[in-house]
Amino acid sequence: MAQAAPKLQELERPKRPRFFWPGGLSARLLTLTILFAVLAGTCAVPPALASFEAKWLLDRTRAGELASMAPDVAPNRKVSQKVAAQLLDGAGVVRVLVQSDGMQIPILTGPMLRRTPYVVDLRSQDPLSWLAAPFQTLLGGEGGYVRVRAKPGIYRNADYVEIVAPDAELKRQLVSYLWKLVLVAAFLTSGVGAVVYLSLNLFLVRPMQRITNAMERFRADPEDAGARVQLSGRRDEIGRAEAELDRMQADLRVALNSRARLAALGEAVAKINHDLKNMLTSAQIASERLAALKDPKVIQALPRLERALDRAVKLASGVLAYGKTQEAAPDLQAVPLSFAIEAAAEEARLTERGIVMKNGVASTEQLSADPDQLHRILANLLRNAREAIEHQEERGAVGRIEIGLTRTGDMSIVRIADNGPGVPERVRERLFQPFAGSGRPDSTGLGLAIARELAQGHGGDLILAETGPKGSIFELRLPGAPLRRRAIRRPAA
Repeated sequence: MAQAAPKLQELERPKRPRFFWPGGLSARLLTLTILFAVLAGTCAVPPALASFEAKWLLDRTRAGELASMAPDVAPNRKVSQKVAAQLLDGAGVVRVLVQSDGMQIPILTGPMLRRTPYVVDLRSQDPLSWLAAPFQTLLGGEGGYVRVRAKPGIYRNADYVEIVAPDAELKRQLVSYLWKLVLVAAFLTSGVGAVVYLSLNLFLVRPMQRITNAMERFRADPEDAGARVQLSGRRDEIGRAEAELDRMQADLRVALNSRARLAALGEAVAKINHDLKNMLTSAQIASERLAALKDPKVIQALPRLERALDRAVKLASGVLAYGKTQEAAPDLQAVPLSFAIEAAAEEARLTERGIVMKNGVASTEQLSADPDQLHRILANLLRNAREAIEHQEERGAVGRIEIGLTRTGDMSIVRIADNGPGVPERVRERLFQPFAGSGRPDSTGLGLAIARELAQGHGGDLILAETGPKGSIFELRLPGAPLRRRAIRRPAA
């Protein structure tokens, strides 16, 4: 029975920061939207107040300038104090004078001022002074006056026109305008903030919440079908995150299933290995009795039987080790490659299936490898090639497997080519993954994974060099140049 997939390790959660921050992404977005909306409204208030004050002061200047024209139409070009006071009060100022040719000419004058007025020059205001002027007026205290200098409107030949006006009315107008600004800014920022918040919540926060919920459900139960993230088809970063999460979940499910099957396989092999030892003991006793018969045919077949029994024990132990730990380090020896290929072909049952095998490796070639592990690699490759040829539908030509040896630098390359149907494209990426790399329902997909691990244990690799409708070519790459010797006596079968 397959064991349950192991639980993922609980990660240590980071400590909460000292600065308080809302936990949910939606709450954080709402908080930031409010803060930025208030900040935007606050930044808009000083320029609006400054513009309002400048316009108010310019209107007072023009009113005072217009009132100053009364003496020009009066008899003797003079007006009484009473009329002058009425003109100044109607214009909302207490003094009007004109600067011309470096001389200040009073036009209308009122009573003496109780406080020295502050000066606002509308002709040339730097931005900082322009923004600070309304706050200077609001914080100036009661009973203050403002002296305004502006370009002339009526007196074309004058340098400037200057008025002095009490700032009480200006303060009242500024306060009233400030409240209007606050109400308008609050209304606009609330509306714009709500639109921004809802838009970001719809296009960013909700997709992220959906991705987060899928991750949490997958972590709780990887087998839950509802834990798969629903792809929205978006082309932006959110869509890419959804697609990558979907691929990651699929790959992780395959990995977890592989680990569960490996655990089950390890348990099964452990039980089989225990019983197999007793069977092999009986088989060895039987082989010793057969050796005592002195029959030539028995003597000729006995070494093959003994090697098969030894190999069965090592294979069972090796599969058990694969399910629990790594393979043992290879015991490097000089291995006759051609004979190793023929022994692997015999185990792969090529001759029994009517498949033509062309061994292009000379009998003098040797490789530095572990004999048993090299046998397992070659047997797995040849068995896969045979099964691929046998499962090919509507096959017309005779099945062929060709094996050759080449040298590239310090690397020996054993090429195994077949004329089968090729490796399906859907399994090429997972070809060397345990229980995932087989394209046939009756195969476990463990052979190539074991073969590649054994090759990498030698410091080499096993790759799929070519594949297509005309067949596949696997390359076994092992470090060390091929060794040669003069002649090799073929061992007894």
